[in-house]
Order: sequence, then C-alpha cells, then structure tokens
Amino acid sequence: MEGDEAMTALPDDGWLDAHPPPGRARLFSVPHAEDGYTVEDWLKLPETGERIELIDGSYLVSPMPNYDHAFAAQSLVRIINDASPNDFLAVETGNLQVRGDGLIPDIVVGHIEAMPGAVTLSSEDVVCVVEIVSPGKSAHWRDYIIKPPKYAAGGIPFFVRVELQGDGAPRAEVFKLGAQGYELVAEGKAGSSLTIDIPFPVSFGPAVLTWPRR
Repeated sequence: MEGDEAMTALPDDGWLDAHPPPGRARLFSVPHAEDGYTVEDWLKLPETGERIELIDGSYLVSPMPNYDHAFAAQSLVRIINDASPNDFLAVETGNLQVRGDGLIPDIVVGHIEAMPGAVTLSSEDVVCVVEIVSPGKSAHWRDYIIKPPKYAAGGIPFFVRVELQGDGAPRAEVFKLGAQGYELVAEGKAGSSLTIDIPFPVSFGPAVLTWPRR
C-alpha cells in the first residue's frame, strides 16, 4: 500500500447512485369485492413472497414457512413419491380449488394426469392433502379448525396433519373421510412407524421429518 491509502469495503463515490439497492417489495392492492373474492380473482393475484389463500371470500396471507417446516415437507414428498405408482404424484404447495375456496396445502397428492400445465387442481383430482403445522395460534387455528372441514367438504379422501412441536413430536395424524367428515385412523410419533394408505401404502417413521442429529 502507498501513502495513507487503506483498503475499504465501501464502493467508490457515485456507485450507489448508479446501483441503488433493491427496494422492499410492497404488498399489492386489490379492488374491493362487495360480495367477497372468487377463485377467479384469487388465480389472478401476482406472485409475492407470501402464501395467499382464499377462504370464505377473503384472502388469508401467511409468511413462507421456516426451514424446519420446509425440511419436513421436502422429506415427506420424497417418501410419498418413492412409494407411489406412476399415476400419482406428491407436490409441495400446489394451488387447490375446493368448492369456492382457493387453498394451498403443504403437500398435494393427486392424479398426475391432471397436473401438466395446470395452475390449480380441483379437489376431484386429489387423493390426499398434508398440512404441516407452523408455530403460532393462527397456524393452529387454520390447520385444525378451518381447513380440514373444507378439505372434507371437497371430498378429498385423506388428510394428514404433521406437528413438529410438542409432546412426542414429530407427530403425524392420518384422517380418512367418513360420513361425518374426517375420522382419525392412524397416528405416529417420534420413535414409531406409521403406514398411510392414500390409496397406495406409504410407510415411514415420523422422526425422519426432522433434521438429522449431528
């Protein structure tokens, strides 16, 4: 180095004027719907960094899940697809039309013939949905109270709910559609194994849905 010059991490004068940092994305505005929004309105929404669902004519916005949640979803998708016959496929966070609602399950297991080129699937195309519960009261309210009856009303044969926190976590509950809605037919906790028939059998230990111990 010569003279009093010192190395710096700052850019040269004027660099930031020519290369301004990206601004924070703003939530978009939507026109007011006096009678509530429709699935058609929902499908016209732009892509954002949030998960936006249409429930009872209103939009429900959720942040993207944390890495524990993402790891569990990715792991379970791989397990399901390894066990599935060629006419079924599991995908993460697919758009799903259930009657007048637009829902985004963490995992959708459906008929593969309905998926190519599709923006959304109908509940008739789906045999199972999976919700991985995120922390917080609103997430529990959504995954325990609001969404399961809607999946059942849409005629989806199986619903699986995964809890990553609490006693015995990770836990997986398997519900089968009955005359009065979903009925619990199987449950697995950490240290046990579980078989889901959706309608093909999938066997796994819920412990594989959390990070490997190091």
